[in-house]
Amino acid sequence: MGKVFVCDHPLIQHKLTYIRDENTTTKDFRELVDEVATLMAYEITRDIPLQKVQVKTPVTTAECSVISGRMLGLIPILRAGLGMVDGILKLVPAAKVGHIGLYRDPQTLEPVEYYAKLPTDVQERELIVIDPMLATGGSANAAITALKNRSCSQIKLMCLIAAPEGVQSVQKAHPDVDIYVAAIDDYLNDHGYIVPGLGDAGDRLFGTK
Repeated sequence: MGKVFVCDHPLIQHKLTYIRDENTTTKDFRELVDEVATLMAYEITRDIPLQKVQVKTPVTTAECSVISGRMLGLIPILRAGLGMVDGILKLVPAAKVGHIGLYRDPQTLEPVEYYAKLPTDVQERELIVIDPMLATGGSANAAITALKNRSCSQIKLMCLIAAPEGVQSVQKAHPDVDIYVAAIDDYLNDHGYIVPGLGDAGDRLFGTK
């Protein structure tokens, strides 16, 4: 079963409070999401393997560490996932970025893939699927399935806020995928919104309704 990591660093929780606040402006909301994504990136990259290298300092030669193994790939789910990408890229600028677009079929209510543009070496990268909200889990599951169908195997999921129902859904559908969140909220309401949540992340990021 994939593990669930709640990133409870005080800075993350402080900024998340203002992300939730309905009075936070679009500009501030966007900046706060960007900042929290950077802070969460520290946690999600904690287990990246290192290798030893020799470096000549102004004083002597030192044995130091650099990242080894798989490089990262960031896969935001359109459109809200875009709001977290730049924050992660600040920390890992060498990561490549792919995009997956999904919409909900009005009849079946199931997510349908309408767009996918991925790095050519996506199978060789450790991938982070990014979406601010993990509500029912439908979009996250569909995005992860889309990557697995393209022979990707090293996948993590990164969200700001999750509902327990969404966490359980992803764990059931993809038990090999670890989930990183800033908070697990109480429940989903009848409209599929996370409670207490933060509203519609896409609308608040881009100033739309």
